[in-house]
Amino acid sequence: MINFRLALRSLLKSPLITAAAVLSLALGIGANAAIFSIFQSVLLRPLPVERPDELVNVSGPGVKSGSQSSNGSGDVDWVFSYPMFRDLEASDEVAKVLSGLAAFRSFQANLAYQGDTVSGEGAMVSGGYFPVLGLRPALGRLLGPDDDRTVGAHPLVVLSHAYWQNRFASSPDVLDQTLVVNGRPLTIVGVAPAGFHGVTLGQDPQIFVPLSMRGVLVPGDPGFEDRRSYWAYLFGRLRPGVGLDTAEAAINQPYSAILHEVEVPLQSGMSDQTLARFASKKLELEPGRRGLSDVYGQVSTPLLMLLFVTGFVLLIACANLANLLLVRALEKSGEIAVRLSLGARRHQVIGQLLAESFLLGAAGSLVGVLVARGTLGLLLSLIPPDNRLGLDTHIGPVIWIFVAVLAVVTGLVGLFPALHATRQDLSGRLKGQAGRSSGSRGANRFRTVLVTFQIALSTALLVAAGLFTQSLRNVSRVDLGLDVARLATFFVAPELNNYEPAASKILFERIEQQVGTLPGVSGVAASMVPLIGGSNWGTNVSVEGFEAGPDTDTHSQFNRVGSGFFRTVGIPLLAGRGFEERDDLGAPKVAVVNQAFAKKFGLGSDAVGKRMQMGSGGENDIEIIGLAADANYSGVKEPVPPVFFVPYRQSEDIGAICFYARTEGDPKILLPEMRRIVSDLDPSLPVDELRTMELQVQQNVFLDRMLTTLSASFALLATLLAAIGLYGVVAYSVGQRTREIGLR
Repeated sequence: MINFRLALRSLLKSPLITAAAVLSLALGIGANAAIFSIFQSVLLRPLPVERPDELVNVSGPGVKSGSQSSNGSGDVDWVFSYPMFRDLEASDEVAKVLSGLAAFRSFQANLAYQGDTVSGEGAMVSGGYFPVLGLRPALGRLLGPDDDRTVGAHPLVVLSHAYWQNRFASSPDVLDQTLVVNGRPLTIVGVAPAGFHGVTLGQDPQIFVPLSMRGVLVPGDPGFEDRRSYWAYLFGRLRPGVGLDTAEAAINQPYSAILHEVEVPLQSGMSDQTLARFASKKLELEPGRRGLSDVYGQVSTPLLMLLFVTGFVLLIACANLANLLLVRALEKSGEIAVRLSLGARRHQVIGQLLAESFLLGAAGSLVGVLVARGTLGLLLSLIPPDNRLGLDTHIGPVIWIFVAVLAVVTGLVGLFPALHATRQDLSGRLKGQAGRSSGSRGANRFRTVLVTFQIALSTALLVAAGLFTQSLRNVSRVDLGLDVARLATFFVAPELNNYEPAASKILFERIEQQVGTLPGVSGVAASMVPLIGGSNWGTNVSVEGFEAGPDTDTHSQFNRVGSGFFRTVGIPLLAGRGFEERDDLGAPKVAVVNQAFAKKFGLGSDAVGKRMQMGSGGENDIEIIGLAADANYSGVKEPVPPVFFVPYRQSEDIGAICFYARTEGDPKILLPEMRRIVSDLDPSLPVDELRTMELQVQQNVFLDRMLTTLSASFALLATLLAAIGLYGVVAYSVGQRTREIGLR
């Protein structure tokens, strides 16, 4: 301890050098801690459940036929039909290796309590969901197997802990009260534990309802008996002592039997080769300790890149520290020489010098935690609320351990200066000739190497930041194929308020008419699929004149849109016409296809007049009446997919629509007016996604924008630290040569 007391006293005698060292380390450690906090929260943190390492996610890659619906929990390889889930859940072979199997699916929910309706997110969960996770309720009880036995017969709901706090003020009297979900009254039976936000990163359900209530709560549900309808995500828990490979082999036995005996006979329109591939599919198990989410693949590379960038910043800060400690050691070389000549052991002197280094590392780490919290707060302010993934500014135990490790590592930086200072020529030091000793020349060379190293790293970071900036500029200049300027949008889902399809259509038409009367509005259009929102709907198609082989991909995305859609959103029609109000249920079925669709199915520029159908094996009952230019429908960086459009008025069951309004002025002015129109028509109907399309595009590329901003900020920080290091070396060199300069 005496070494640390002496080291502290010595550091306080040089406040400017000490402050510079602490500040350099704080900036480097704080930047690393902030990015590692995000990295740990997103990619490393396990689910807050019992023994998360025992959880496994189930996927079924391979051929699928019928309807396939996926979301942020994973692509279509991860979804199963409800009957297949129940068959696997009831299998004795599965029960030997898994202590439980559960299914879930997120859904959009309108939540009404005491007459106040808000939009939110819910999760439909099987009876085994909470037992498999090993969770305990914060209040009341959670859903169990008895709550999920009969389709549509269990109107129960469990609240998330955050929703219970925010909406019900943590009232214990909430049990047995009624919450209206999508127009259906459900009884509140419990509250989920604090900190549990479901098993999908990026989703934050406010409520949990039995999976068997899907047909009641989700309008247009395809039904529970359809084995060709894939929508449920599965996960399970391994029994003690059972490995992943053993469990995978075991669950594939009943799965293969079900495929051959039950599902293969149901497939129609498949070639023999495709049917053989369908029958040979295998289930795959993957570790499920983090849950199931497609966010991991999207953010892992950017976060790793940022960790490398901040690591470079810390290296530069450590080089600064080494330089400063070396300067201090040289300034104290006379004192050190006296102590060594008087019999002090070398390791004792090294210990005191290292104590200074560790004190600086500890102080830099403590201040770095404050820098990390500030950096996290700044980052969260840059991230749209819908994309924050549950991040906050809390510094947890893992981050404190990370910071402590960095403190030790930075403390060890003082080892070389300490070794160098204690092996000087004692007679030279005692005679005051330190400035011309070989040891000083070696120190000068070392300081020069450190500064060169700092400049090289900061230059590399500046080049990387320039590349990121150029990439963002390229993304910003992408021709979307549609005109997002002066375009406002919003989304309504009357089906979630228990509207019948006919009533929904009437409401849509009234909204479209009234928005069209707003001052400055030059066009209004409706779309089932949000533009630049990452969503898409797809199906297999048959096209007149196109011969599909056994392995031909006949999948296409599709969208249901209103009249005036192409004109309003700025997608040019290259041939034919767009939709009109007369294209309704009583009119012949029509479609507009894009260039990618025409190319994929061999239509070229002669698409207009050809006929097609959704699916296969029936009559080509849809006439192609228009050819639209390609556009980026799903996202700015997404490739243009083949898409066909049909009039939403020719659909009997559409219950949710995005509206787009083009104005001659600032589209932000329209936003409150559009909300007012919907509120006047139905005060209980929430309005979602109310924003300008320019903001929608910005949110679609926010990851690129944030990566560019952070890399540029850290590159500038690295350059500043390198400049400080260069200044320190030059200043010290000038100070050592003051006499020489004076003589000259």
